[in-house]
Amino acid sequence: MRLIHPGRLAARFTVLLCLWLTLCLPAFAQDDTDGLLPVTEAYKLSADASTPGVLKLHWTIAPDYYLYRGRMKFKPGDGVTLGDAQLPDGEKHHDEYLGDVETYHHSIDVSLPYTLATGARRLKLSVQYQGCHEVDPKICYPPHTEQLDLELPADASAPDPANSLGAALGKLGAGNKGGLDNAPLPAEQAFRFEAVATDRQHLLLRWTLPKGYYLYRDQTTLRLKNADGLRLGSPAWPAGVSHQDAHFGQTTVYFDQLELPVAIEGDTAGRKTLEVEASFQGCQDGGLCYPLMTRALSIDLGGATPTAGSATEPAPEMPPANATPALEVSLLVALLFALGGGLVLNLMPCVLPVLSIKVVGLLESGESHAKARSHALFYTAGVLCSFALIGIVIASLRSAGHALGWGAQLQQPLVVGVLACVMLAVGLSMSGVVQFGTSLGNVGQSLASRSGHAGDFFTGVLAVAVASPCTAPFMGSALTYAFAAPMLNALLVFLMLGVGLALPFLLIGFVPALARLLPRPGAWMETLKQALAFPMYLTAVWLVWVLAHQRGADAVGLVLVAAVLLAMTLWWFERSRSRGAPSRALVVVLALLTLVPLYCLAHVSTPTQMVAYSPEKLAELRKTGTPVFVDMTADWCITCKANEHAVLDTDAFRDLLKRTGAVYMKGDWTDVNDTIAAFLQQYHSPGVPLYVVFPKDGGEGRKLPTVLTPSLVEEALTKAAGTPVASTP
Repeated sequence: MRLIHPGRLAARFTVLLCLWLTLCLPAFAQDDTDGLLPVTEAYKLSADASTPGVLKLHWTIAPDYYLYRGRMKFKPGDGVTLGDAQLPDGEKHHDEYLGDVETYHHSIDVSLPYTLATGARRLKLSVQYQGCHEVDPKICYPPHTEQLDLELPADASAPDPANSLGAALGKLGAGNKGGLDNAPLPAEQAFRFEAVATDRQHLLLRWTLPKGYYLYRDQTTLRLKNADGLRLGSPAWPAGVSHQDAHFGQTTVYFDQLELPVAIEGDTAGRKTLEVEASFQGCQDGGLCYPLMTRALSIDLGGATPTAGSATEPAPEMPPANATPALEVSLLVALLFALGGGLVLNLMPCVLPVLSIKVVGLLESGESHAKARSHALFYTAGVLCSFALIGIVIASLRSAGHALGWGAQLQQPLVVGVLACVMLAVGLSMSGVVQFGTSLGNVGQSLASRSGHAGDFFTGVLAVAVASPCTAPFMGSALTYAFAAPMLNALLVFLMLGVGLALPFLLIGFVPALARLLPRPGAWMETLKQALAFPMYLTAVWLVWVLAHQRGADAVGLVLVAAVLLAMTLWWFERSRSRGAPSRALVVVLALLTLVPLYCLAHVSTPTQMVAYSPEKLAELRKTGTPVFVDMTADWCITCKANEHAVLDTDAFRDLLKRTGAVYMKGDWTDVNDTIAAFLQQYHSPGVPLYVVFPKDGGEGRKLPTVLTPSLVEEALTKAAGTPVASTP
């Protein structure tokens, strides 16, 4: 037996005595205080066990009293197993006895998951809590324990597995209505994952979902395991469904089934199998969201044998990557649909402004049938060449194992920005700010004529560029056929779309009776021309709106700067017609300056999907055990924008969010916002930026420096999520 020195024993006794007096002295003091409520009246506890698997506790707290969050304890009785209590965040302050604490005033609701032993009919547990009376002098109660013995309803004694899943997962989905009427399926059944090698360099991945479930596109990551020298290329994502999600913001989801082609980069010679690991997340529509799932599949590169994510069920045979469901229409029917779709495109809002140019051109050439035919032919040539080029590109990419959606050119921010500037330039020309196509100085009439043909041709090109995203009702079947048919047939379908788009002008140009229906040229044409400039401006506005959704306010600012520089260039170009070489040189300089913001636009990164800040949403995420990265920012904050460009709007940060399961929450302080101001004050921040990382275990938020680095953010989030830091190769 080890003997303790008497001096050390006395010292330990003194420390314990001081600690005991510190905690209990306020309780002794209350005996001498008149008017102090009994503990059960100061903190009235009620319990509700009507929800299977979840006990709901409610405290009604008297005025001038409060409860400590950290002093609440729950101990199960016989036959009861308790889960982690879900407590809301309290008010943070420094307590003279307990240090940094969180407290509750007025009322508090706590959810406590539980399970019962088989046959149990009563829920027994003890609930311990401690609080104080805050009026000076402050009087604190000793810890108080209440014994609960609750009779459960008949349907609550055996908790429903779906409700247990709900308690574990939390309610994260945008469409979550708070109910669990439809029990969620196990993850393996809700998101069946399988894969096949269509050849040695291409894979086809497939997710099959029951009705009412969906998969997030941007929460999906793919990688090869144990494959030195090989890696996966960028997946060819098909068009999904745009979804406003309360957890991830505006995102893209897939229902029913997702087939995803992906290429293997590197030499696969000598390999018989590859192991693909996929991490993904999805939800039950109107129900619960599942945590991030990771599944690994071994894929046969030789025999193209499919493998499934579930070991208990054989995978169905998968088609090759370039195979689609059987063609539902013949070539002739597809061509008729394409012709009708091209005709309807003339009525689409995004095409009408471009067609106004040809209306004016045909009116101006009304005195000559030959001129009208010339306009119509060159316009048609531009339309057909553009559709042929689109068809060839799509067919080529498809044969290479890629997928390209109809109208995909408007998915490129640079293309959208350039088109917006083109629309602005055409509008300015029609408004009379600048004149295109007129002869310069003594240049002959032949050059003016050639310029007119070029203008007709490129008007057709422009019409196709803005027409393709406007999918008309008759185009669906034709395009489906074109994406599945052999290359020659697909090219014929695209050309027929062009014929339909150009047909009205061909008829007017080649049928004199129709041409005679056009009004006679006159002074009114200039007024009409200037009036038709405004649809061009509205089209430019629409394109800028599209750009705002793609790349945010930074991209909009860049394209507006480019638009101003372009307007200045055109204005000076018109003024420089009768001036010398230095004046024309300035036009070149201004044109080059216009390209600078467009160049920057091509390098604007995609904004990371985020959740708008609110105290309620933050508390909800923390209840579910989700790590949260809170970013308080403003558009006028230069440091904020620098951090976004360098760290927060990067692929590395988005991958980090996926790996840690964290949510990126942003508060915008560009305008006056008392809620965000209160958050800044809580963390003693004089302004923005402010970055706070909240761990998944419900602990205190960690305030980060105002200047971020990738390593700093990675270290903070991995620690908050309790995951290991990824090693740098």
